[in-house]
Amino acid sequence: MNLSITARRFCLTAGLFVLATVTTPAAVGSGPAQIERQRELFRDVYNTVERGDWTAVEGLAAPDQQLLEQYVLWPDLRATWLRANIDSVSNEDLTAFVQQYGTLRPARELRYRHALNFVRQGDLQGYLSIYEQFYQGQNIAKLDCLALQAEIEAERHRRVEQRAVELWLIGSSQVSECDPVFDYLDDRNLLGIVEFKKRFNLAIEARNFSLAKWLARKIDPQHVDAATEWQNAQSNPADFLNKKRKRSTDPTLLAQLVYAAERLTYRDPELALERWKRVSAKHKFTEAQQLQTAQHIALWTARDNLPNAYRLLAKLPAAAQSDEVLRWRARTSLREDRWRRLLTDIALMPEAERDMEEWRYWQAIGALESGQALEAMVDLESLSLERSYYGFLAADKLNKRYSLDHSALTSDEARLEALESLPEIIRARELFYVGQDSRGRSEWDEFIRQLSTEDKLQAAVLAHRWGWHCRAISTAAGLGEYDDLSIRYPLPLQQTFESFSSQASISSTWAYGIARSESLFMRDVRSSAGAIGLMQLMPATGRDVAREIRFPYAGLATLVDPESNIRLGTTYLGKMAERYDGNQVPATAAYNAGPHRVDGWLPDDGPIDARIWIENIPFNETRKYVKRVLAAQAIFHWRMTGNIKRLSDELLLVRAAAETQQVATR
Repeated sequence: MNLSITARRFCLTAGLFVLATVTTPAAVGSGPAQIERQRELFRDVYNTVERGDWTAVEGLAAPDQQLLEQYVLWPDLRATWLRANIDSVSNEDLTAFVQQYGTLRPARELRYRHALNFVRQGDLQGYLSIYEQFYQGQNIAKLDCLALQAEIEAERHRRVEQRAVELWLIGSSQVSECDPVFDYLDDRNLLGIVEFKKRFNLAIEARNFSLAKWLARKIDPQHVDAATEWQNAQSNPADFLNKKRKRSTDPTLLAQLVYAAERLTYRDPELALERWKRVSAKHKFTEAQQLQTAQHIALWTARDNLPNAYRLLAKLPAAAQSDEVLRWRARTSLREDRWRRLLTDIALMPEAERDMEEWRYWQAIGALESGQALEAMVDLESLSLERSYYGFLAADKLNKRYSLDHSALTSDEARLEALESLPEIIRARELFYVGQDSRGRSEWDEFIRQLSTEDKLQAAVLAHRWGWHCRAISTAAGLGEYDDLSIRYPLPLQQTFESFSSQASISSTWAYGIARSESLFMRDVRSSAGAIGLMQLMPATGRDVAREIRFPYAGLATLVDPESNIRLGTTYLGKMAERYDGNQVPATAAYNAGPHRVDGWLPDDGPIDARIWIENIPFNETRKYVKRVLAAQAIFHWRMTGNIKRLSDELLLVRAAAETQQVATR
């Protein structure tokens, strides 16, 4: 086997760690028992150290303290203590630590804190020395403005003015660290009408109308009036559109009317269409404005499943027939059971769009419904070879077995051993084992990017062996390796999933599909919306579910605990299943988007084919999520039982809102 790439990388790593080899503790002890003891010691003292108390370390027996000092994460422990005590630790001690461990992430993080600590101490020149060496040129507004403050203090004015104006000229409020710099510009009369007008326009483009109004006061009353009108268009778009009936060619007013129509469309597409017809008959909008607004209204009419949606989409000029318009034409035809029209809609799509599994499947179904059975069977046969939502649906239609062929990644033990000895890999592994998952993921991803394809492949195998499923899945997927189903669809905490799913009267395979889609089994991950943990629960949801089942709830600590998160997540999923009378399709959508939104997406007049309902979910993210969960559930069932459970068996008719509400309240 050729290990040259890994070997070269190891040599490079060794070079980077020359300083650390003198001062960094050994990565492991003399065997598994010793390193497990090191992990145990780290976990035992970490919470106390994080609070700034080193006595937990000092209180260890001498052999244990020595063992901990030899652990690869000893620098992380010291950095944690220094960070907690940064206001009282001397600059000399902080500098010494950063110099000693400067190639490690915890030291780099501490360097950042150390730099800001100079600012808190009023030593801007001390901050500037670190900034110029490590942060200059990274275009981080906070750090740049602090550096400019230091330059002002040192009276190096020429180095301040241009960068300060650049930082000021943005369409949003700048970070507070820039306030003294902007005061400097103001005191020296370096911001004139030209600059204020530029920033005013940027604020309008960013739809930051309160900032625009503040800037307008520095310009003239006309700009104040314009900012006020933008605010009116934002806060009450229907009234704004109704009042602006006087014919005008003013480009600002026309832009405001277009914006108001856009805002109103999100709330009420039908009212937006009515008001837009009135104003467009009075005002001379540009062709681009006409197309943009007509397209926006038509799309949201379709997403909201309103009458005349297809007519609005189809009558759009050719220039407005975007890929998204063509998708919603097809989805609306599906919703209305217009199969021949569906085939026409798909035929209008660009080739790349038509070749997507979604439209290959629906073209085949449309052909079947239109009496073109032979052509449909050929398309379904081809699609049934895919391991995916649409591949499974095609196989169901043909009553064929699913394409679930598992092909394990080949393990190269020599290469695995070489990888496992690399300092970066050791650090990432140990961070994972001691519960510092997020830090471990960051270090893993940063290092893995630099490896060869073969080394990345073996790294995925390595992470899987450790039970670090999120890294195994993402690393393999990054290489386009999708056939090792034990890596892609692992079964962590199987007994926990099965037990709590049973208590919630749902299938564990469904719960697994949710957890994988939500978090890739990351226990500590937090979404941009604030959902936390393995099954991504919002704190308020977790609290309410815990109260209902009388389960001890301690906020974040509960949600990042895998077993507690699974207990609460499966219980909530069971509640969604009950709300929708056992129908997994709207229940899965509700888990992602919230039940109140899903209630608004239910049909008004009788049941609908679940496949078609899924296609017409207005949120792209939720639509993809539901398909992903359903496909994953089928794969997990096969992984756990060796048997195929037809995806179509879970696609119950989605019932009207009134029927669902009866179910939810009984």
